[in-house]
Amino acid sequence: MSGGGGTKAVVAALLANLGIAVAKLAGFIITGASSMLAEAVHSFADSGNQVLLLWGAKAARREADDEHQFGYSRERYFWSFVVALVLFTLGALFATYEGIEKIRRPHELDALGVAIGILVFGILLEGWSFRTAIREARPLKGTASWAGFIRRSRLPELPVVLLEDFGALIGLVLALSALGMSEITGDPVWDGVGTLAIGILLGVIAVILAIEMRSLLIGEGATKVDMAKIRGAIEGAPNVVHLIHIRTQHLGPEDLLVACKVHFTEGLSVPELAEAINGVESRVRELVPYARPMYIEPDIMRR
Repeated sequence: MSGGGGTKAVVAALLANLGIAVAKLAGFIITGASSMLAEAVHSFADSGNQVLLLWGAKAARREADDEHQFGYSRERYFWSFVVALVLFTLGALFATYEGIEKIRRPHELDALGVAIGILVFGILLEGWSFRTAIREARPLKGTASWAGFIRRSRLPELPVVLLEDFGALIGLVLALSALGMSEITGDPVWDGVGTLAIGILLGVIAVILAIEMRSLLIGEGATKVDMAKIRGAIEGAPNVVHLIHIRTQHLGPEDLLVACKVHFTEGLSVPELAEAINGVESRVRELVPYARPMYIEPDIMRR
């Protein structure tokens, strides 16, 4: 994974989630709070998610071969999609089931002070992880909103970590609120309500992630900004009369397939045409370095 892929953010999230998961599990054993168990499962699932993201980044670096001639860059998209499924199945479904059970059969909670302390500790660790992800993503986000960045980013890891950390922070606040309500009202059913709310939250995040990663896995074209750069580079190249049409697709976050038909100046010799094509490729890669591979077909514009 390149620096732009958010390695630091993924590693920070992994360390934070492992520490929090152990603390939450201990809190559940001490207090018996189902919201603590749901949060522990959530953090263990998130830890597994980060491992999958790191594995996907490593697998994507394999060299192209006869079977995968465009390389393995889509591994990053595939494993990010798997992460969405893991978050849904291990986190959302478990928390939803546990919440419904505890609402139906509530039981008294013990040592709530310990649980609250663990949750506050978790908020601090998750806040550190979330801050790291934001710092990694901000240069790539530019002037776009955070929702726009998550929707349009061709990098899968940072949107995944941002949504995971955001969901984890909200989940911790929900668990803390549920335990507080149980203590204030003396009714342990609030613990189940909090657990159910965490399950619904995780389900919503998982669906958003699955939709975004599915779109990347199917294949998204260049962003509007990059497409404008590519068009401008081609149309402004020497001996180019007209750009007939162009198609792009991200094979991976840093591998953009570009295929186009170009009307070149008529009467060029074969060596001159080859030089013109090479010139177009050079101009495009000056502005969009990851535009590779490129296939340029000379043609005549038919009016």
